[in-house]
Amino acid sequence: MAELFAPFTVRDITLKNRIVVSPMCEYSSVDGFANDWHVVHLGSRAVGGAGLIFTEAIAVTADGRISPGDLGIYRDEHVEELARIVRFAHAQGAAIGTQLAHAGRKASSAVPWEGGGPVAVADGGWRPIFAPSAVPFDAGSIVPEALDEARIRTIAGAFADGAKRSAAAGFDVIELHAAHGYLMHEFHSPISNRRTDRYGGPFENRVRFTLEVVDAVRAVWTEAKPLFVRISATDWVEGGWTIEESVELARLLKSHGADLIDTSSGGTVPNAVIPLGPGYQVPFAARIRREAQIASGAVGLITDAVQAEQILAEGSADLIFLARELLRDPYWPLHAAHALGVDVAWPKQYVRAKLRLPELAGSR
Repeated sequence: MAELFAPFTVRDITLKNRIVVSPMCEYSSVDGFANDWHVVHLGSRAVGGAGLIFTEAIAVTADGRISPGDLGIYRDEHVEELARIVRFAHAQGAAIGTQLAHAGRKASSAVPWEGGGPVAVADGGWRPIFAPSAVPFDAGSIVPEALDEARIRTIAGAFADGAKRSAAAGFDVIELHAAHGYLMHEFHSPISNRRTDRYGGPFENRVRFTLEVVDAVRAVWTEAKPLFVRISATDWVEGGWTIEESVELARLLKSHGADLIDTSSGGTVPNAVIPLGPGYQVPFAARIRREAQIASGAVGLITDAVQAEQILAEGSADLIFLARELLRDPYWPLHAAHALGVDVAWPKQYVRAKLRLPELAGSR
């Protein structure tokens, strides 16, 4: 069988294949609540055959949302609609996870189709926003308020509360969002972290908050279920966070109970020069997997079934995270199976379409 469709077991969860729906913000929520859009969006990817589906980044505090349209898990009332999505995904044979997040200095932003700039309080935004240091993302961004240690502890506790609500909703996996210039990544990078206390300066101080969040979540998240962490492997700029630091962080995360590193990059500065190309971030996942001896997920311009299969076959990653390609084609896993000559079960409602695939292929 193709590696892409081999099962993958982590703790007590077995994924039916190695295809993961990467967390993708939909900016379609009101006060953090999931709604019909999220049910259909995530449910379609479950019908489409992915082994593991992640919600978008789901904020652990109201002021930790990227935008007023973000999902949240900061109220007990959020659980009911999330549980509905979980039940549907499970009925399709998919595992489903939530990505717990705090946007840090990138909070209170407009949705992309409204420009993405700061949202005024009168228009539904909020102040203050928080970060490790009072350093804005760019010249047009809100200047954040530097977190004191009491608030740092409060936010770590909010991640733990989010984990409890994730458990109540029935999620199979939690991923912590420590990438893309959001709060945990802001602590990692010397560009955004100018602190001189025990949360700033040397590497071991800059990663302290992330490890405290991992510990807080692991304390309430069952040992039977996996904990992933998404990191930015590099800031892509001189003086920023590096792949060498990412490898060392991955080792520490493993020792604190993390099971897989979802390896992305960038997000700390708006002007980074990133060498975009097919699979451009895969080498980071491969290096973390090899040097930190922890499972890794590859992400970034992976679009083709043969490309995904090669990444797994050469040992560069354990899971393939797809984002935009699954927006373009929610049924990519079913089409990938056909391309790789693997017979997978289709939803019974769609079996008639599967039966015609050989006929259609021969007519090309």
